[in-house]
Amino acid sequence: MNHVFSEETHRNLLSRIPRCTGREISDWLRTVDEGPALRFDEKVSWLRSEHDLAYGHAKALIHEYDLRRAARKLL
Repeated sequence: MNHVFSEETHRNLLSRIPRCTGREISDWLRTVDEGPALRFDEKVSWLRSEHDLAYGHAKALIHEYDLRRAARKLL
């Protein structure tokens, strides 16, 4: 399964999440961080089932989480 959106699609999805969910991206990323240790697709499914997120929003959040986690490892 392809986990990567185009950069533009990814940013567009992220920008809509606060308006659609009432929660900021940082809140969602903290939820993912505190959630179960799962693989990418499993995390997407977990967000969808536990937090009632749309597939695109859940996938964008997990992708952003992974990007930020990788950036922290580089520092």
